[in-house]
Amino acid sequence: MTALPGRRPTSGATPAALIGVEGTMESSAIESGQVGEHGGTNGLGLAYCGAILAASAVAFVLPVPVGARGPVLAGVPFEFLLFGMTLLGVALFHRITLQVALAGMVSIATFKVAFTTVSAVDGTITSFDVVHHLHHEWVVLANLLCLLLGFTLLSNHFEQSKIPELLPKWLPNGWMGGFVLLCLVFVLSSFLDNIAAAMIGATIAKIVFKGRVHIGFLAAIVGASNAGGSGSVVGDTTTTMMWIAGVSPLAVLRAYAAAFPALLVCGVIAARQQDAYQRIQADETPGLRIDWGRVLIVATVLVFAIAVNVVVNVQYAEVSDAFPFIGAAIALSLVVTAPIRRPSWGLLPAAFKGSCFLLSLVVCASLMPVKELPSPWWGSAMGLGFLSAVFDNIPLTALAITQGGYDWGMLAYTVGFGGSMIWFGSSAGVAVSNGFPEAKSTANWLRHGWHVTLAYVVGFAIMLGTVGWHPTPKRGDAPPSEGQSAVEQPGQGAR
Repeated sequence: MTALPGRRPTSGATPAALIGVEGTMESSAIESGQVGEHGGTNGLGLAYCGAILAASAVAFVLPVPVGARGPVLAGVPFEFLLFGMTLLGVALFHRITLQVALAGMVSIATFKVAFTTVSAVDGTITSFDVVHHLHHEWVVLANLLCLLLGFTLLSNHFEQSKIPELLPKWLPNGWMGGFVLLCLVFVLSSFLDNIAAAMIGATIAKIVFKGRVHIGFLAAIVGASNAGGSGSVVGDTTTTMMWIAGVSPLAVLRAYAAAFPALLVCGVIAARQQDAYQRIQADETPGLRIDWGRVLIVATVLVFAIAVNVVVNVQYAEVSDAFPFIGAAIALSLVVTAPIRRPSWGLLPAAFKGSCFLLSLVVCASLMPVKELPSPWWGSAMGLGFLSAVFDNIPLTALAITQGGYDWGMLAYTVGFGGSMIWFGSSAGVAVSNGFPEAKSTANWLRHGWHVTLAYVVGFAIMLGTVGWHPTPKRGDAPPSEGQSAVEQPGQGAR
């Protein structure tokens, strides 16, 4: 990273103390490798990785119940314990998150392959088929990899086009400038992939705030991108999955009843955090010259990606999950437009490292023995939002679609925005954190981005109180019973 400008004096910024103005005070020490957030060194973190790998071997000395794939401790399948160790390691050792995630993936995969399941009915022995599992997951993984790498190059094109340096002319001064920027990210995510919207927003923030972006504001950028995509069937992978499964776009649209209030809550607080930490650039850069070639590249890639997303999911929905169409479209468009302006290929190694971290967690989540979710009601939908902060929301959404009976708008909001509560809870969070290493601290993210969790709860409560819980059928479902209450728990009558 380039050297940052000197810290602006904070005398007189008393209100900022209430919302966490210190932001990234620890970041320079973290980035320089001097100290870990919890006092852990790289050596301790690597030792923890070894403990994760060794934990799978411990399973061999534990009893295996009939009908279970491996040991079960206190009713919890052993895979979940390994996954929990992995997530704990990511939270504690944020300087070696990739190594921790890879150790967790290898440990869980080794465990799955090593243990077989003996049927309690007929004694049939079944084993885990790695090839079949990867064949099922490769499209999701390839799409995520292409999106993360492609949008890294695209955001660099956008930054070098000088368009972000023009924005101070249009953004309001003071904290309202940051809030308007978050609203822009929200709108972009409604028709553009949320990863792209978050990275564009982070790129703009880096310019207009002179490289000094508060961690709380980074969390809000991720939250705005996930909130904006939650009510659009082309704004997020999970909502697109619902659309393909036959959920009405109007049912998903109801997510905005929660997303708008959530944006208002975390947006205002985060904008004031950022204004106290580093004020927005008041005027555009003098003598600014826009690189229209790079603007053309950005526009071409985005239009092509949107077009492919819509055409594939509308006209060819039956094959949409057979190939990473969107990721391939972005990669192809970047290669085709390379003669106009050469992409900064040198950014890819670091981006690939960050992408491997996310993909490792996605693989870990896909290996969990989750066969069904709790009975659909508003309480379980809210709980899935908190779960999505640490558990990939794609398999959660797939299980919910199979199970049916959900209010799809409420579910889209919870599994979408809920992932913003921790930096690795969503692909947008990982993408943004790749450009701001100081954000890769779970403690700092929770400490300074606390308003995202508050916004999640407030948005959910407003949606439940105004729109209510309305399960709607997807293609092939039976319609909900008549007279069902807007707020109803499973097994209970209307309240």
